[in-house]
Amino acid sequence: PFKRPPSPMDSITQRLANLPDKALAQMQRGVEKESLRVDAQGLLATTPHPALLGSALTHPHITTDYSEAQLELITGVNGSAQACVDELVRIHQATYAAIGGESMWVSSMPCQLPADELIPLGQFGSSNIGRMKTVYRMGLGHRYGRRMQTISGIHYNWSMPGVGDQAYFDLIRNFRRHFFLLLLLFGASPAVCKSFVDGREHALQPLSPHTLYMPHGTSLRMGRLGYQSDAQATLAVSYNNLESYAASLHEALTRPYPAYEAIGLRGPGGEYRQLSTTLLQIENEFYGAIRPKRVIRRGERPLHALRERGVEYVEVRCMDLDPFETVGIAADTMRFIDIFLLHCLLHDSPPDTPAEIAMLGVNQHQVAARGREPGLRLLHGAGQVSLLEWAQHLLQQCQPIAQRLDAVHGHSTHAQALAQAGERLLNMAQLPSARVLADMAAQHGDSHLAFVAQRSRQNRRAVLELPWLQAAQQAAQQAAQASLRAQAEVEAADDTDFESFRQAYLATARLLPSAGQQAVDAPG
Repeated sequence: PFKRPPSPMDSITQRLANLPDKALAQMQRGVEKESLRVDAQGLLATTPHPALLGSALTHPHITTDYSEAQLELITGVNGSAQACVDELVRIHQATYAAIGGESMWVSSMPCQLPADELIPLGQFGSSNIGRMKTVYRMGLGHRYGRRMQTISGIHYNWSMPGVGDQAYFDLIRNFRRHFFLLLLLFGASPAVCKSFVDGREHALQPLSPHTLYMPHGTSLRMGRLGYQSDAQATLAVSYNNLESYAASLHEALTRPYPAYEAIGLRGPGGEYRQLSTTLLQIENEFYGAIRPKRVIRRGERPLHALRERGVEYVEVRCMDLDPFETVGIAADTMRFIDIFLLHCLLHDSPPDTPAEIAMLGVNQHQVAARGREPGLRLLHGAGQVSLLEWAQHLLQQCQPIAQRLDAVHGHSTHAQALAQAGERLLNMAQLPSARVLADMAAQHGDSHLAFVAQRSRQNRRAVLELPWLQAAQQAAQQAAQASLRAQAEVEAADDTDFESFRQAYLATARLLPSAGQQAVDAPG
């Protein structure tokens, strides 16, 4: 049986009781959602970022991620899960209205891909910062391959008033210990098109002529085929406090890495291959299931912002796109994440160790590849425990948190979200990963591409059929036009050559606290 951790349940309930209602009522969240644009045949779109969407460089809500064909939709900060979904719907409406007959691919694992070098990099105009963004993406392609970068997901940004730096890092450590639960409950990528792994070693099993899968998999995106880096695995990142985390990141941003030195900064023709030859080009390159974040000022490095003003929010990065949800994530899923993050905040959080971090990596890959396997056991302390019993134990600890949130907000939606999670554990056929495989088998001849293409068209129709207020349409058009003007202003304001701009941005002094900051925009 699952052994209770040293911290008694009372510690969670006592800490919960000490949280003021006002803080719980003022939790904030926002979403960044990535999706590939595909044509009517379900192939990666070869068209540029649609002009009707404005500038990918300066639009506050609609940009591109790695590829020119990879949209990123960004909500503002919202006071409730439903408000966040409602805003995401409006952004989807504006996006679908602008992309014509194309659709957004609704799976985290990509559509059928062309050869690696034919996957188009994001383009951001002729300014120095625009060029820097594209060179950064070129570097990612050289380092990890472009196919890996086409994997899409949802980033969930969360904050609560009164949470300080150390409390956020306590939360982060517990999140890393327990986020296997999110992979199990919400992972929705158990299969992939065969083209994704052409030329790569893998442990996937054939399901149909063009589809590979893991029979009990939950999230290939978060497994060994997803965002993984042998180079970054050499980093001994500590999440014990802001100082240790910042020191780890600083080293990665300043330490040359031999394999990347071999790639070179420029090619034979003088074209840039990457921004630098250090282990990380910039902060955004650091992978992780959760990251501490701070909104940066113009010309500021993210690491400097963290060191100077502390953690402002956490970015949860392990969520798959849910193909059964019109905009990729449900309000109930957001409510569950809110509950889960509060649990991570309130639970005892001992310091991490290199041995524990390695153990957590094993657990992550086990759940990503085998999460629904009956009897699966995970590493825990010096032994192993049942995944199902551990998951049920966590849900039990979350009950008073859901009840308190509902009491603060005057409804029962958090308790309902938690109950739904419990039902899915008891009947794993309800899990999104199981539903994906069942739908593929029942209606699409076990074809991942056919299933996702059909869901993509269906979700597109569902969004376009929703009422879209004229005021919202006008606001979307105005935002697009304003972003084009803003890009033109950025390009007109350039007063230095690109190499000088690159060196100024990457200067080591800009990573340190209280460093003088020049007006050099971040290239993420």
